[in-house]
Amino acid sequence: MSGRRVLIIVPAWNEQDSIGGTIAEIRECVPDADLLVIDDGSLDLTAQRAQAAGASVCSLPFNLGVGGAMRTGYRYALRNGYDAAVQIDADGQHDPRYLARLLTELGSADVVIGARFATPDDPYKVRGPRRWAMVLLARVLSRLAHTRLTDVTSGFRVSNRRAISVFATHYPAEYLGDTVESLVIAARAGCTITQVPVTMRARVAGRASHSPVKAAVYLCRAIVALVLALVRDWPAQLEEGSTAEDVEGGLPPGVHPGAAPQHQEVRP
Repeated sequence: MSGRRVLIIVPAWNEQDSIGGTIAEIRECVPDADLLVIDDGSLDLTAQRAQAAGASVCSLPFNLGVGGAMRTGYRYALRNGYDAAVQIDADGQHDPRYLARLLTELGSADVVIGARFATPDDPYKVRGPRRWAMVLLARVLSRLAHTRLTDVTSGFRVSNRRAISVFATHYPAEYLGDTVESLVIAARAGCTITQVPVTMRARVAGRASHSPVKAAVYLCRAIVALVLALVRDWPAQLEEGSTAEDVEGGLPPGVHPGAAPQHQEVRP
């Protein structure tokens, strides 16, 4: 990791059956990185099993969604001076063996996406309305970012300090905002965006939420999320010299700036 301080953020909601294996695999691939699991109001043993696997855990008092969980992680990364922040899902779909490639590419961009559909032989297949939405989103965001992007809904991402400071303040919590709108925000803040081809895997545990009806709903929500992201008046860039102290109220109770990550039980 070339001496960089890297924080791996794992948002997790009711992932007790997969979180332990995900943490073990991450530790094997990037043993020098710090690992913070954001337990997003889980009702099962996600937090306990993550802690038992050796991760630091921040337990939110209720479910905020991936966007809210990731904003918590980015604010923690900013306040503790990390050089890079990585998002990996808790369900095992993101292969941490690609992390070295993503972190290497971070030297030439502010945000690096682990992207499906980047090569003709990619085994990950999405059809119907969900695929149409992904193609539309990728084309629009490619124009905005001035580079070819194929998978703007991927949650497998790496951000440098500049992007961390943007996301710590402006990361959206709305559905699909954590993927689509966050890239619009990054591009409008002057961050450069690129992608690295990766192969996604099937979930280790649990069930995917897709169905024909949900795919159609996804299409509608994706378009709405993109339109809202494009029309909102996001800042052209953060003020020069922004620091962790500029992010007020950024962490939930029990997570303190400047402290080493540790398990925190946060109760309403």
